Amino acid sequence: MRCPFCQSLESKVVDSRDTESGIRRRRECLSCGHRFTTYERIETMPLWVVKKDGRREEFNRQKLLVGLLTAGKKRVAAQRLGELVDEVENRLRSERVSEVPSQRVGEMVMELLREIDEIAYVRFASVYRSFRDVSEMRAEIEEMLAHPPGTQRPGARRSRPRGGSGEELALDLGK
Repeated sequence: MRCPFCQSLESKVVDSRDTESGIRRRRECLSCGHRFTTYERIETMPLWVVKKDGRREEFNRQKLLVGLLTAGKKRVAAQRLGELVDEVENRLRSERVSEVPSQRVGEMVMELLREIDEIAYVRFASVYRSFRDVSEMRAEIEEMLAHPPGTQRPGARRSRPRGGSGEELALDLGK
């Protein structure tokens, strides 16, 4: 492992800890003595997202995180949104499938985001569901208020997003 301070390739592991997404290692450079942290993730098989138009794209954590950072701007800590992306990826991988519809990813993100911050949820949903006008957004907010996070939402919308390419927008927020 290359030291970020002196670029030496000689270091020793001082501490290792398992995390939900891999291994955290605390290292000490044998040349300069500085300590630094590395995160290792287990290499897994690619997870493909199937878009509405049939295109397949490899699951991109960074792309999803950028969209969530935009929705949660000034509301949700970046670290918490990173944890949400970890949770989504872990849930998808635990299903042991190689492909997942983009609608599934979007709905899963909205379900988890709603429990964290309702404003960020509405921001994300407004792009993901491609609201055509304010009345559609109002209806979503009224449904959200009638059924707080953690309660069963009768008739909860699990359908495809309306409009052109809503699910692609959800994963392309911030671009």
